[in-house]
Amino acid sequence: MKIAVVGTGYVGLVTGAGFSDFGHDVTCVDIDPARVETLKKGEVPFYEPGLHDLIERNARLGRLHFTTQTAEAVAGAEIAFIAVGTPSADDGSADLSYVMEAAKQIGAALTTFTVIVTKSTVPVGTAAKVKEAVGSTAKQPFAVASNPEFLKEGDAVNDFLRPARVIVGADDPQAIAVLRELYRGVLRTNDRIQVMDIPSAELTKYAANAMLATRISFMNELSRLCEVVGADIESIRKGIGSDPRIGNKFLFAGAGFGGSCFPKDLRALRHTARAVDVPLGVVEAVERANERQKRLLGERVLAHFGPSLAGKRVAIWGLAFKPETDDIRESPALVLIEQLRAAGATIAGYDPAAMDNIRAANTGIELAKDAYSAAAGADAVVLVTEWHELRDPDLDRLKAAMRTHVLVDGRNVWPMADARAAGFTYYGIGRA
Repeated sequence: MKIAVVGTGYVGLVTGAGFSDFGHDVTCVDIDPARVETLKKGEVPFYEPGLHDLIERNARLGRLHFTTQTAEAVAGAEIAFIAVGTPSADDGSADLSYVMEAAKQIGAALTTFTVIVTKSTVPVGTAAKVKEAVGSTAKQPFAVASNPEFLKEGDAVNDFLRPARVIVGADDPQAIAVLRELYRGVLRTNDRIQVMDIPSAELTKYAANAMLATRISFMNELSRLCEVVGADIESIRKGIGSDPRIGNKFLFAGAGFGGSCFPKDLRALRHTARAVDVPLGVVEAVERANERQKRLLGERVLAHFGPSLAGKRVAIWGLAFKPETDDIRESPALVLIEQLRAAGATIAGYDPAAMDNIRAANTGIELAKDAYSAAAGADAVVLVTEWHELRDPDLDRLKAAMRTHVLVDGRNVWPMADARAAGFTYYGIGRA
């Protein structure tokens, strides 16, 4: 099948490269000429395990192409995906301006019947707006469908190639048939396509992220209670996670969630609900709990050393919002940096992938070549992102490098008993 993908961000690139890997002819569009040239040279503008190899292989085989011209990509295409950004507006709603512009350009470029699919995360009712926008410029028949993505940053290629489910929102039989054919190669052994009405498909994406965020914030709130009553959140996590009605995913207490999806999608879901006078109290509580939790690590440091950190040096291990990505958007590390700088601390940071993005964000912190260099002369080391290389530190080497031996484990992955036995003051999350 001939496929066009408008947008070469995180979702668009994984989608385009993934479908090309199943033998489809895919052309990805972006308005940024520099980005397109970068992709044509085989370079990926962000870090995502496995994506570079996927793009390189399929571009070399002639199945994956990049252009700045929507008309070039859409001409003759059976499916056109809209995978552009939907950032938060000032009021928390999803900014659909990029989606609408893409829809108009696709409509003007149609040369045959095409199924136009919103892959971007969009609020309920967007497909109807897309249909109107396409219709304002189209001279060919078309159908509109919703096919939300469920890709985890850091494991997106695997999620795409082996999806747990494929949600298709459509009311046009021909569109449904085309999308079933498209995904046939992905779902050969087990048909996990779920066809539903478009509003339900649009809301499913938000509901999934809101549920996962709720689990995280619930455990984070519970961790605060654990610290007061002397319980251990890690024991509780294992206890409730073994209940098959609950399961063990997304039950880790920590420094709060960030990234490009959860915070943005919660705001958009809240805005959608308020617009129709259906307040979502749980979603609003999840947001408040997360913002409070993102300040916890800084509060730990200030509680230990006092309100002034002048003359103190703090090392931050992990700057991306989660492991296996270079994405720092709404990372808890950014909140921590702001707190420490306000208190007068000198800050050194290290992350295996996010250093360039931190440098571009002008945070003003020192960037070290490795974790132990960041810890040299530090009064405290704070773990924010649990990269594998940061999970099992050499405590003797770390102690020798530091000036004052304080560890703040924002992900409960360091061995608490070992750290204390080695002479460190150890602070975890929800642990005595």
